[in-house]
Amino acid sequence: MKVIKDSVHDHIQVDGVARDLIDTPELQRLRRISQLGTVSLVYPSANHTRFEHSLGVYHLACKALEQLGVDGRQAKRVQAAALLHDVGHGPFSHNLESLTHRRTGRYHDDVHDLLTDGAVGTVLEDHGLEPERIADLIAGEGRFGQLVSGELDVDRMDYLVRDAHHTGVPYGTIDHGRLVRELTFVDGELVLGEGNVQSAESLLVARALMNPTVYSHSVARISKAMLRRGAEQLLESTDIDAHTLQRMDDADLLVALRSAEETAEFSRRLDHRDLFKRAVWAEIDDVPGGIIEADHGSIREFEKEIGAEAGVGPDDVILDVPRRPKMTESSSRVVVNGDIRRLEQQSPLVEALRTAQYSQWRLGVYSPPELLERVGRAAVDVLDLDIDGALVREVRNGLDTTLDQFTE
Repeated sequence: MKVIKDSVHDHIQVDGVARDLIDTPELQRLRRISQLGTVSLVYPSANHTRFEHSLGVYHLACKALEQLGVDGRQAKRVQAAALLHDVGHGPFSHNLESLTHRRTGRYHDDVHDLLTDGAVGTVLEDHGLEPERIADLIAGEGRFGQLVSGELDVDRMDYLVRDAHHTGVPYGTIDHGRLVRELTFVDGELVLGEGNVQSAESLLVARALMNPTVYSHSVARISKAMLRRGAEQLLESTDIDAHTLQRMDDADLLVALRSAEETAEFSRRLDHRDLFKRAVWAEIDDVPGGIIEADHGSIREFEKEIGAEAGVGPDDVILDVPRRPKMTESSSRVVVNGDIRRLEQQSPLVEALRTAQYSQWRLGVYSPPELLERVGRAAVDVLDLDIDGALVREVRNGLDTTLDQFTE
């Protein structure tokens, strides 16, 4: 048995298949992939990695299996899936996932080929485990897949606490010990036992507070958009393809960006934290539905139109349109008076948090600081944004505004 000291869970005991998996190249690669991508440009201490998070998820999975009374080969499968659940991540974690998915058709949890080949597949088979079944669990399939990837999964329980710990913000703190102890299966569904509505709500509240403060902080969004644009140019201008990009680590990508002439400027800006600023920061009600639902190709066309109207270069405009707000945790199941109920049916907090999430949504248009005024004017016109009249007039008149909507 190996005992590993962890900053969140204290001591983590690793044995059996997990001990052998830790030393595979696929797991060790996660030491070189940041958990929060570019968030460290906002919170300097947010330098934790997917590797330590994977250990934390494994640890909580072991606790949950013990409480559920699951042992033997099934327990080994879930433990392996928990430890391996992030091996499919590309550099900077989720930051480039939309880009690679468009070109490969795969998200990070589609790891069937990755687990079948190489050292991971060998270790799993040596322990009598089927790589295909482990990959299915990582994708959230089956009864026990809910424990690895679902509304009450141990992945979420670890990353909320770990991200809060490393950023220094207090909002992600949850009682993961109680959450794990109260998990149970009812008719094949993973639920929280009687009397745990507040425990389920804590997950919801933590996620709702961490999103605007950490995950969708404006600077994190700008730097992620710049990294994504640089990586896209890398794929378009070099012989690197999306499959190769997915298997890089953070350092590999940064070196590639610095080495290519077409991406050197984005790399320099990221290296020096010389970031674009917000030319527009628009609320959801001010944005036409066609913009919100636009695909990637349409977004790029809007960027070209904005750049042409503003008289700036094609690389000087980034349009950042988030998906419509959603709250998957609201479908968590809890037992209330002997009945299984979805949290959104039981908790009045859900609707309030949905309203808050809706009000926090922002469309962003980013550009170099010296071009903010021109790009802001052009973006309002091209995107037909229904921004407050006084604000629009200031922009259209070319005044030097310091309003928050137009500056970082």
